[in-house]
Amino acid sequence: MNVENKHIVVAGAARSGVAVAKLLKKKGAIPFVTDFGSISSEFAEQLRAESIEFEKNQHSEKAMNGDFLVLSPGVPTSSRIAQNYLNTGKKVFSEIEVASWFNRSPIVAVTGSNGKTTVANWLAHTWKVANQKHLLAGNIGTAFSDHIDETSKEITALLEVSSFQLDHIEQFKPDISIILNITEDHLDRYQNVFNLYAKSKFRITENQDDSNWFIYNDDDPVLSNYAEELSKKEEAPRLLAFSSDNELSNGAFVRDGKLILKINNKEEQLMQIGEIGLSGTHNLQNGMATALAARASEIKNEFIRESLQTFEGVEHRLEEVRTLKGVRYVNDSKATNINAVWFALDSYNMPIVLILGGRDKGNDWSVLEHQIREKVHTIIAIGEAKSAIKNQLGKVVPTYMEADTLKQAVKLSKKKAKRGEVVLLSPACSSFDMFENYEHRGNEFKQAVLDL
Repeated sequence: MNVENKHIVVAGAARSGVAVAKLLKKKGAIPFVTDFGSISSEFAEQLRAESIEFEKNQHSEKAMNGDFLVLSPGVPTSSRIAQNYLNTGKKVFSEIEVASWFNRSPIVAVTGSNGKTTVANWLAHTWKVANQKHLLAGNIGTAFSDHIDETSKEITALLEVSSFQLDHIEQFKPDISIILNITEDHLDRYQNVFNLYAKSKFRITENQDDSNWFIYNDDDPVLSNYAEELSKKEEAPRLLAFSSDNELSNGAFVRDGKLILKINNKEEQLMQIGEIGLSGTHNLQNGMATALAARASEIKNEFIRESLQTFEGVEHRLEEVRTLKGVRYVNDSKATNINAVWFALDSYNMPIVLILGGRDKGNDWSVLEHQIREKVHTIIAIGEAKSAIKNQLGKVVPTYMEADTLKQAVKLSKKKAKRGEVVLLSPACSSFDMFENYEHRGNEFKQAVLDL
């Protein structure tokens, strides 16, 4: 895509918006950054340093008249500026799409409702163990646009990709794409229609052909059905499935407690599943996805085995903060939907004090009822979701409590948890009612635990 001398508008002046504006300027475009809200001094300074024009608290006439629009993930397609471009027949692209125009690296891209940050980091750990050059970017803390100058045939780009980034791709084409699972999340951005959200995730494969790989969770009925349809497509990507429940003809599965990889009719026994460093069925599946992507990238089994044994997980995802008087305090602040909490509860076989709540996305809390009855003796609810949690789960547990702050919730949890139990922050909600983001929430929880 030739962007030279084009007036390109970037909506959203946070991390990815500023990164793509800087990339476009470097490639000869005339970017203009617009944000309907305020702009942090850090990002404003970066734009000034690059002599990139910007505006805040509005979308002016100039913002509405670019050659095309680049939409940051935080700006919905339903926004006035995006609709203005779409209604006038102009293109709207995501930051990851624009970055891909200038990319020179093979791409491994992972998406899913849960686990994508864990798998993206696990992939990076595997490449590191194998001494393979790589970069880690996307929906994970650093925009792909910030790394484009580093890309080359010898360096693999490992990308975490969100549905919002996939909404506005046109040419984005991973060499290896991975979808871990698809469960209800972010439906407020998809007219509360699950199929629209699922279709957004599926777009990760739309430009792939038979020179590429698609790795998917065969235990997820939405994904197994999609893979079946995709396989009928002419020049479809090569499929690799993973399953913790069933043996497969092509992919990763468990037999007699061993992790088996079967690719192109060649079966290899990788390791005992008990040797995998992270516990829980979801992490077994995350490990399988990582292993398949590594094998598809021709990384040797010995390095994959070592990576699966030594990976320690990511911050804010089932992160053990401390053990105090026999009680384990666990930070799972990244669990921003119901399914993530289900996975968290599934990881423990001991009594739990569960801290839930935040900004509700229209959660169906009853999905957690069976797990909670089995394992949770106390729920402490926080944030805007308190009334919904009380209505749906208040009578499911022996003790239901509410707290005005996370610090207060941690103090209450200390009184309720006994030796051999777990205090688990796994909110099932976004953090924006009380915190800047899930990292801020997780850090506040950790500090409150350390202050006990």
